[in-house]
Amino acid sequence: MDQADAPQIYLSTPPEFELARFPDQLARVLNGTEIACLRLSLATRDEDRLTRAADAIRVVAHQADVALVIDTHVVLAQRLGLDGVHLLDGSRSVRAARKELGADAIVGAYCGQSRHDGMNAGEAGADYVSFGPVGGSLGDGELADYALFEWWSQMIELPVVAEGGLTRESAALLSPVTDFFAVGEEIWTAEDPLETLKTLTGR
Repeated sequence: MDQADAPQIYLSTPPEFELARFPDQLARVLNGTEIACLRLSLATRDEDRLTRAADAIRVVAHQADVALVIDTHVVLAQRLGLDGVHLLDGSRSVRAARKELGADAIVGAYCGQSRHDGMNAGEAGADYVSFGPVGGSLGDGELADYALFEWWSQMIELPVVAEGGLTRESAALLSPVTDFFAVGEEIWTAEDPLETLKTLTGR
């Protein structure tokens, strides 16, 4: 596939990281390859930890001219001046998030394997939907398969993201039918996250 037509990379942070080390690691990845968007995806619900992480990550992201969104927390996205929010409950919160954050914010919705939920999210004002996982056996074991992405890319104009358990093989398979690859935990445990990312996405 022509590099210009290849899906863009939508990078997620690991669910936990050390503030003393991770920003430098992140900067190397952001400066080493083209990243379309960055998502702060911490497992914690502690507001202080989320705030400190967001402050540190925002500096790195904006220095690299990369938009930063946060999982779930619409109020924090607004308060901390982030670029938007990634919602984990399908289409349910999209309309409220759009109203709260305004027309210019990025609002995305993770819709599992539900085509119907994805369409509802789009109608409610989402800028993109993500489907997943595309690999592994976590959760209930259900996967977002090639047919879902193929249908979406043919029928729906709203950008679509493939995420969760991405491998080199699934990336090659899904490249023609997705707009973005969300990559996170697949690379952060590696010795060299940047090279792992390039290998994974065939860059």
